[in-house]
Amino acid sequence: MSTAPTKAFASQADLDEKKITFQQLSAHCWAYTAEGDPNSGVIVGDKYILVSDATATPAMARDLIAKIRTVSDKPIKYVLLTHYHAVRVLGASAYAAEGATEIIASRGTYELIVERGAQDMQSEIERFPRLFRGVEGIPGLTWPTMVVGDGQPGRQGSLSIDLGGVTVDIWHPGAGHTRGDTIAWVEAEKVLFSGDLVEYEAGVYTGDAQLEEWPATLEALRALNAEAIVPGRGEAMMGHANVNKALDYTKRWVETLFACGKEAAKQGLDLKASMALTRQRMDPIFGHVFIYEHCLPFDVSRAYDEAQGIKNPRIWTAERDKDMWAALQA
Repeated sequence: MSTAPTKAFASQADLDEKKITFQQLSAHCWAYTAEGDPNSGVIVGDKYILVSDATATPAMARDLIAKIRTVSDKPIKYVLLTHYHAVRVLGASAYAAEGATEIIASRGTYELIVERGAQDMQSEIERFPRLFRGVEGIPGLTWPTMVVGDGQPGRQGSLSIDLGGVTVDIWHPGAGHTRGDTIAWVEAEKVLFSGDLVEYEAGVYTGDAQLEEWPATLEALRALNAEAIVPGRGEAMMGHANVNKALDYTKRWVETLFACGKEAAKQGLDLKASMALTRQRMDPIFGHVFIYEHCLPFDVSRAYDEAQGIKNPRIWTAERDKDMWAALQA
């Protein structure tokens, strides 16, 4: 008797390399995008450079550094961690050789690294090995040298950095993808570096999210009236209308997912039945996008938890990942 093949865990079977694009958005702002893989942003001043999201490993960071060196030889003094996830932060050590002296994060991100950084590192590496090329070169967790704000949302706790000829404002606009999300905003050029608060035509990972607050945070970003955005995943969006398309896309994902979680909790469904309900509503809208199948199990788990009143997301360990995955395959 034959049995159906077990679906590969998370994205372990995703081995296809993506085309990298290094695109200038304004006089000082650049987008480093990778066909739905994690993006980074670069702001090039007359004196210093800031990188938003460090990449997953030092080896992968050196690929980004090589792109930067095609346009500037200035020191890469600042590295911004838009949130704590390993795929965004573990490449930070590579920038020390390029002049980096400050690694910036919000208070919420720092607290999340303390609380769950080690577990997240193991979990993410096992979920998506391709995104951690050169994993052996990671020296350990990335710790900020500069912590911004007091954990409360809004510009009152912002940090302004003069890179020479361009100023970057950094602050925590509100909870969403995590409770510590941080943005970089170049107001003079109307360019927003959102991290994973905003995605476009890619899976929106919400496994550690604050789903109830996320839509309001997106509206706070909309109020900036950006003319360009570097989302966490997906292409950089140029023009006010296209920025709003990315914001609308993310908001629709979050609101649809959370509505399904609340309905599943109300009906007393188990995780597998909650997944089936969610698929009925989300597959027709989002089923075609990059890493949809990777994100959805983690997203459904978090939506169900938050709908039941679990405000602080449960920590994803490698063991919990696989238990969840097995429950959905049963």
